[in-house]
Amino acid sequence: MADILQWLDGIDKAIFVFINYTLHMGWLDGFMLLMRNPPTWAPLYIFLIYWMYRQDKSMVIPFLIISIATFAITDYTSASILKPFFERLRPCHDASLAGHMYNLEDCGGQYSMPSSHASNHFGLAMLWFWIIWYLKGKRWNWVWLWAGIICYAQIYTGKHFPFDILAGALLGIITGTCMAKVFEFWHENRKKKFRLFSPRQYS
Repeated sequence: MADILQWLDGIDKAIFVFINYTLHMGWLDGFMLLMRNPPTWAPLYIFLIYWMYRQDKSMVIPFLIISIATFAITDYTSASILKPFFERLRPCHDASLAGHMYNLEDCGGQYSMPSSHASNHFGLAMLWFWIIWYLKGKRWNWVWLWAGIICYAQIYTGKHFPFDILAGALLGIITGTCMAKVFEFWHENRKKKFRLFSPRQYS
């Protein structure tokens, strides 16, 4: 088992060095730093709220609540439970990578497994994908590109290993799916209550 884990760790580090060091291009640095900066995506969040408002005003508050709840769960689980459990050092704290990586930002916390950025954004991507599909029958596949760009930037800037991203994405997808089911359950019960108390039944 130890040999398998060591082999996987070697693959993970090799992919990290390839993306972060071999594929590094100075002209991309500013763009990648921008991609992982939360204010960069403010227009997207405003668009989502506006879109939901135009489709159904009554869904805006529930949509915001379930989105915030999903983010809170993925962020707390990844940062406060799983990172201290796995205790995997960030690339910038790994002595074996000295001289073979570009660290474009402050190192940050000591541990990196799983990536909170990956869990948060893939959690929201899965939640939004299912909610929009459930409510409107539209497949917003672009949310995966959005989450993927942010996660790639995590590796490029030296914040996370690829397996940190995969673990975070898995956590996010599971959480987002569960929260989407919670939203569907709430919405179905809301529709039943609306039909039950509809004035048309008493006309």
